[in-house]
Amino acid sequence: MLKYNYKQASFYTTVADLNSLPQESIKEIAIVGRSNSGKSSLLNTLTNQNRLAFTSKTPGRTQHINFFNISNDPGLFLVDLPGYGYAKVPMKVRSNWVLLLADYLQTRKPLIGLIIIMDARHPLKDLDYTMLNFFAPTNKPVHIVLSKADKLNQSEKVKCLQLVRSELAKSGFTNHTLQLFSSLKRFGIEELENTLNSWLNKS
Repeated sequence: MLKYNYKQASFYTTVADLNSLPQESIKEIAIVGRSNSGKSSLLNTLTNQNRLAFTSKTPGRTQHINFFNISNDPGLFLVDLPGYGYAKVPMKVRSNWVLLLADYLQTRKPLIGLIIIMDARHPLKDLDYTMLNFFAPTNKPVHIVLSKADKLNQSEKVKCLQLVRSELAKSGFTNHTLQLFSSLKRFGIEELENTLNSWLNKS
């Protein structure tokens, strides 16, 4: 299996509407999560670049779709999507995000999989289920990353994984994988890379 060097990822472009999406794109992996779930920190940790994705204590910082080129490989992108949840932004702006996310996730042909970030202390909130249900009809794989796992002890980590697996099974979700992750402790990077690589290696 070909392994990609995510540490060579670089910012490519940012877009605010579907008409501006890169035409040269071949494969895209989108990353999404509730506001302040640790999405930007994950991107920075994965790429070992402190400022690749700007982190902020203010939820809703990402208001556009940001494309990052993977290991200088033309046409391969990590795609940072706007956070969903209780961002303190005007309703009109938030409505635009929803429409942009909806169209992108359901119609974007180069999109090969979705990474959903959830705070390991508060997984599977209503909006997470909304995202899962929304993306399910595409039949594309989902990888759930339970972030901020350093906040849990070993017993809590085991219970968290068991709970999420159980709840997803009850809800009928099958096309997903799951892991714990900590940007602070740099835990779970290899597992995440393996998932990304497996998706990118599929024709």
